[in-house]
Amino acid sequence: MSIRKLPDTRCRKGFTLIEVMLALSLTAMLLGLLSTGVFVVADDWNRNTDIFDQSLDESLAILQIDRALHGAFPHSFTNRELLSRQIYFTGTDDFISWVTTASPQRRPGLTAWEMFAVRDEGVYLKTVPAFSDDPSLRLEQAEATLILPGHDIELSYLYEDLDESLIWTQEWEGEERLSLPLAIHVRFIPDEDQSAGSVDKEVLARVRNNIHRSIRPNLNE
Repeated sequence: MSIRKLPDTRCRKGFTLIEVMLALSLTAMLLGLLSTGVFVVADDWNRNTDIFDQSLDESLAILQIDRALHGAFPHSFTNRELLSRQIYFTGTDDFISWVTTASPQRRPGLTAWEMFAVRDEGVYLKTVPAFSDDPSLRLEQAEATLILPGHDIELSYLYEDLDESLIWTQEWEGEERLSLPLAIHVRFIPDEDQSAGSVDKEVLARVRNNIHRSIRPNLNE
């Protein structure tokens, strides 16, 4: 009578339940670390991209302002109350409104610009077409656009005194002086919460066409 031999199970190779659970746990941990790293890289990329986009927008806005100030034009209009010709330009230390040959939409003709700062908000800009009249009413009705969030402005205006010395002043009224300043200096100052990562930005624009051809200022004043 032949005796059958049972197979020897001691030679079989495989994974136990503990080994499988350990492998799954390690895989889950590696995937978690990988996803966390990808999230950190993506978040850092988005943050740097937002900073770059904001810096690019600010640079483009300042370039537009620089171009518009260089193209400042002594736009004249008739004051119906005084029945006299006047030059449109108003400038203080935190507000400026002027007419320029530059247009943000590259339209032909003159454009009236108005720039001012609102505390805790930023620098705003208005633009309207400049016809042969006083553009101040259209500027009042126009909607302002926030071009530099979290910034303030400081403006000053250059003129030549009677003794031919050059002086900077913080106010300029075209209706009174019947001319534009020789140059305009604008300083864009970031707020305190942005000052750590930002620096002041400046524009120094020389006004080439500061005197009207037919309207001359009274040099005796």
